[in-house]
Amino acid sequence: MEKIPMTPSGNAALEAELKNLKSVERPAIIEAIASARELGDLKENAEYHSAREKQGFIEGRIKELEGILSLADVIDPAKLSGAIKFGAKVTLVDEDTDEEKTWQIVGEYEANIENGLLNIKSPIARALIGKDEGDSVEVRTPGGVRSYEVLSIEYA
Repeated sequence: MEKIPMTPSGNAALEAELKNLKSVERPAIIEAIASARELGDLKENAEYHSAREKQGFIEGRIKELEGILSLADVIDPAKLSGAIKFGAKVTLVDEDTDEEKTWQIVGEYEANIENGLLNIKSPIARALIGKDEGDSVEVRTPGGVRSYEVLSIEYA
């Protein structure tokens, strides 16, 4: 199995979600199923069927998180330096619009573009890997080719 790169904060977030599912959500849904069973006929019991469906979702998510965390390769960006690599916080300027953007390159399970967390497998991240400050990068996106200049790289 291939290791999954992850930052310490991304790993901690997934571990917290797993702990919440196991210690809060799972017991609550078991109680909800028990309460719904007491209402009688299970064939026409919407509460029971809803609770069972939610239980299936919770159990599936627990298994998914356990699998991800078992393959996690936690990489601390604070110990890195130099050209852009996993964990780097990169500030770019769009050469066409002069718009500045800052992204941190993270693993696919912690990526969230709205929060500035860029999936390492995304076209932009793949184009940035190995580049240095001052380099120009062309990225082929669904909206066409975009040109960026790397303004700064920081590892925190």
